[in-house]
Amino acid sequence: MIEKYKNKKGNIIPLLQGTQTMFGYIPKAAFEKIANETGLKISDMYGVATFYSQFRLNPVGKHVIKVCHGTACHVQNAGSITDSLKEALKVNDGGTTEDGLFTLESVACLGCCSLAPVMMIGDNTYGKLTSTQSVKVIKEIRLKENN
Repeated sequence: MIEKYKNKKGNIIPLLQGTQTMFGYIPKAAFEKIANETGLKISDMYGVATFYSQFRLNPVGKHVIKVCHGTACHVQNAGSITDSLKEALKVNDGGTTEDGLFTLESVACLGCCSLAPVMMIGDNTYGKLTSTQSVKVIKEIRLKENN
């Protein structure tokens, strides 16, 4: 991947995206490797990675739970869904469970306003949720993972 973008202008974002796709986040060692092979400054890459919320600098769980907090979801009590998930998972927003199974993230909008309130786990969208339903989904996933 580094070879593909090595000598191209504006290569920081695609390099970081590719790295995150490979690892699920951007490890510190990846910054060093990219810098060594491309001549980019670690400080420039780190600045981009911390500016854009799409980039992660820490490992995430196997299942990333994204709870929408856009306007439609907000007025339909997305906050209570997030609170219930935080309690059930014993994590804060942005945190990963001790077993590495789940990461909980609040996001600005998932683009599913007609289904508000909404959460996504991987490619699966869950709409018209209640707090109870959101916790039930997590329990079902955990049960499948443990079998």
